[in-house]
Amino acid sequence: MKETKETADLNAVRASYDAVAVDYARLLGPELARRPLDRAMLAAFAEYVRGDTGGDGGGAARAVADLGCGPGRVTAHLGGLGVRAFGVDLSPAMVAVARRTYPGLRFEVGSMAALDVADAVLGGVLAWYATVHTPPGELPALFEEFARVLAPGGHLLIAFEAGDEKVRLEHAYGHPVGLDVYRTPPELIAGLLAGAGLEEVARQVRRPAGDEESPRAFLLARRRS
Repeated sequence: MKETKETADLNAVRASYDAVAVDYARLLGPELARRPLDRAMLAAFAEYVRGDTGGDGGGAARAVADLGCGPGRVTAHLGGLGVRAFGVDLSPAMVAVARRTYPGLRFEVGSMAALDVADAVLGGVLAWYATVHTPPGELPALFEEFARVLAPGGHLLIAFEAGDEKVRLEHAYGHPVGLDVYRTPPELIAGLLAGAGLEEVARQVRRPAGDEESPRAFLLARRRS
């Protein structure tokens, strides 16, 4: 069977993250400790999905999927915030690192574009820089998949690189890779989420920190009841 461009792109992402998995986990492990605004958005997301805000967030009984979880550091952070979180990642090597590091949590190999999750069962979805390798033209279908698995009133938090350009990475985390990074305007993301039935609750855009080369954006949305 001839490989399609979409399949080739996914294979390139998988291969790149398989190659960098161990060093990625080592280098980015302490990152959240240096990012107070990032932690604030995760804390707010956790409150919403636990139902602490008084709205219908599904409560603590519903699980939260950390999509593109990588080595599991943010999944574990959510667990520390009282959220019943599990991770899904395209890279088997990333999932292996996550399972070794956090044996008490659940991690699965899978594609966030075709989740092995029933309709309307999750209290929350986290996409922490998980969509940065997805071409903008493919985001509407991806966001529809996120909305499909969310229960009415469930919340999505998406973190991404703000901008309007594609950057090619040939080397990262000490390894050769082949990755396209798409920087997208927050207004575009908000509009596409709305089209998938996910209404914006809040957004934050912060300046680059440390060795980051672009602003970072965070958008919290809610699936309409």
